[in-house]
Amino acid sequence: MAGSSTVTVVSLKEMKRNRERIVMLTAYDYPSAKIADEAGVDMILVGDSLGMVVLGYESTLPVTLDDMIHHTKAVTRGAKRAFVVTDMPFLTYHGTIEDALRSAGRIMQEGLAKAVKIEGGAELAPLIRRCTQAGIPVVGHIGLTPQSVHQLGGYKVQGKTPEAAQKLLDDALELEEAGAFALVMECVPKQLAELISHKLSIPTIGIGAGAGCDGQVLVYHDILSYGGGRVPKFVKQYADAGSLIKQAIAQYAAEVRSGAFPAAEHTFTMKEETLERLYGEGVKI
Repeated sequence: MAGSSTVTVVSLKEMKRNRERIVMLTAYDYPSAKIADEAGVDMILVGDSLGMVVLGYESTLPVTLDDMIHHTKAVTRGAKRAFVVTDMPFLTYHGTIEDALRSAGRIMQEGLAKAVKIEGGAELAPLIRRCTQAGIPVVGHIGLTPQSVHQLGGYKVQGKTPEAAQKLLDDALELEEAGAFALVMECVPKQLAELISHKLSIPTIGIGAGAGCDGQVLVYHDILSYGGGRVPKFVKQYADAGSLIKQAIAQYAAEVRSGAFPAAEHTFTMKEETLERLYGEGVKI
């Protein structure tokens, strides 16, 4: 699937049926989306994680709907092939279904996302049904749900007890029945994530949920070691872009201070006669 064809809801479901792994990555601006798209990712998530990795907040909770739409606009301009999904931020889908539908509609109409992602279990089934009826594709998200981090008591693995595992399985089945076309599972034991993946006909995307899912998602800045702090256990870093960027900026600063930059090849000149008309003959600048 990592070719030139535009990714759609239908092609993602076909990938699950054909046992082709789905590659998902976050992106929050035009250049990162363009690079991810050209590198062949299948799905781009405009995650509310932008609050932490781009805006510098301590959690995702301060991120607003306008923030998400602003960043989605940039991402959809950069992504030509990948399927763009945008998180609905904190408290934009826990009131009335009508209000939540309007928020999801803004993400689709203004941001030009192709789907929205919402965190939570079976309690969201009525909203997912309504969004689906309105033509808004929905990705579910169970397990560790960062918007509920304070209620969960921190960033912890979910579904480790028999009761909690059964609840996640029941939630997954309910979300699929309600119309979700894909499901993200975050920080879930690999055995449970694999079981849920086998039980569902829709694609599952894991993050800290093992290799038994139909696809994987990670944060752009995490895999590139770009400006982040503590790296979660489930992250593999594929490059140290942060160090490279810091080194380049330090070299730039040193050359400016020493006068080595700008050199002749980085500057423009003007004819001597033009200079003389401005300052008079024989004037040196």
